Amino acid sequence: MAPSERRQTCRSFKERRSFSLRRSEVINIRNRYPNKLPVIVERYAKERSLPHLDKSKYLVPLELSLCQFMIIIRSRMSLSSSQAFYLMVNNRSLASMSLTMAEIYAEFKEEDGFLYMTYASQEMFGLLPRWG
Repeated sequence: MAPSERRQTCRSFKERRSFSLRRSEVINIRNRYPNKLPVIVERYAKERSLPHLDKSKYLVPLELSLCQFMIIIRSRMSLSSSQAFYLMVNNRSLASMSLTMAEIYAEFKEEDGFLYMTYASQEMFGLLPRWG
């Protein structure tokens, strides 16, 4: 991978796209797919053991639970059953696994209309990494 490509993949979705571009993208998505939610899932910046996902943007059905969504993300990473990972909402909150994505979206979506999630592995002695 060329150095410029490597820098591009290290930047977050928000850094790669302007607010107005992200906002117009959400409006288009919500108009075309009213029963789906635009979700961005990215690896925690200091994460070292979990692989990068092949994509960061997901269209998620409203009724999907967070538990079901985590299963989808887990399978996309090809994790073994012994590997743990956490999905944080807006880089700071662990949501209840029984909530639907629509409930999480209603509470945590950002001004641009995307729901941002970050994944990370468990650190030593069961502590989560420091967020922020």
